[in-house]
Amino acid sequence: MLKSFKLGLLPRVLIAIALGIALGTFIPDWFIRIFVTFNEIFSQLLNFLVPLIILGLVAPAIADMGGRAGKMLLITVGLAYAATFISGFMAYGTSMSLFPYIIEANNASQDLVQNNTLTPYFSISIPPLMSVMTALFLAFLLGLGISKILGESLKNMLNEFKDIISMSIKYVIIPLLPWHIFGIFLNITQSGQIMSILTVFIQIIGIIFALHIVVLIFQFSVAGIVTKRNPFKLLVTMLPAYFTALGTQSSAATIPVTLKQTIKNKVNEDVAGFVIPLCATIHLSGSTLKIVSCAIALMMMHNTPVEASNMIYFICMLGVVMVAAPGVPGGAIMAAISVLQSILGFDESQIALMIALYITMDNFGTACNVTGDGAIALIIDKIYKSKKRIK
Repeated sequence: MLKSFKLGLLPRVLIAIALGIALGTFIPDWFIRIFVTFNEIFSQLLNFLVPLIILGLVAPAIADMGGRAGKMLLITVGLAYAATFISGFMAYGTSMSLFPYIIEANNASQDLVQNNTLTPYFSISIPPLMSVMTALFLAFLLGLGISKILGESLKNMLNEFKDIISMSIKYVIIPLLPWHIFGIFLNITQSGQIMSILTVFIQIIGIIFALHIVVLIFQFSVAGIVTKRNPFKLLVTMLPAYFTALGTQSSAATIPVTLKQTIKNKVNEDVAGFVIPLCATIHLSGSTLKIVSCAIALMMMHNTPVEASNMIYFICMLGVVMVAAPGVPGGAIMAAISVLQSILGFDESQIALMIALYITMDNFGTACNVTGDGAIALIIDKIYKSKKRIK
């Protein structure tokens, strides 16, 4: 018997974009307004869930790390955060240098989706239980507190809440996302702005892909300097993990291949067995790079000032939020919605376009993440061996 065929998230998003563009040119306004209504309700649901996503994912992640505190853990977390932080600033510098030339050449995109006049048939108000920043600080308070007092009952409750939130993302938000994106592109096409937007998007995707390569070369150059080995040979050894992640679109699913190639790079098996599964969760350089670049592009397309102080704060907080990103396709951008809204002030249309642009490149970001895990493992292994020699 043939196994049931199931499309992944990326193909569904691409189909949604294509159908939105194709149908938006000729279908009547009354039909488009059905999806405008759906998008309004979906946005309300998303706004309600965002603080709960932050609380449900960040608090257990901090509690788990605190409970397993050790020198190797702290060093690995520090390196993963530093790699994510540097990746974010590389994206910021490159975007600020190149994007103004791309986006200024497409003036029609500067009034992106703001000229749309179609309104929903009705709307439902679903106010969030708390603000995003309240949820974030509450998550820190609970996570750090639980790790300090070793409170198992509260920790178990948070882990069960995390399971509920993860299921909400996997079985509600992710399946509805393609319909949401279809409605957004249907509306944009109807407004006559789609070609200018696609022209910008294609150029941005090209720049972000090139940035992924630069980030990997930088990470393995640092690993090569630390280990006194050829960085390009180390990077080539990790390529099977890169190409596996392109297909699986999941850091977790790629762990066996990442682990195997890391050991081939002569990393101690115990070190690799600790670092690789941990970094699959906490190291998201590629995802951060995409989110920062896409956010700057959309801000420029909306004529929103890109202030350095705001972006520094955004990148710092994004690095923290990425640690708690759920391990499902598109999980990183779902976790990032909170800081996009609270720090950069993104509205529903910007969030929808951000999700569409991000998911279009999701497999490349995941591939960058897992390949970079090998560089971090090399550095940790060098530190581990140096400490053994001292002893």
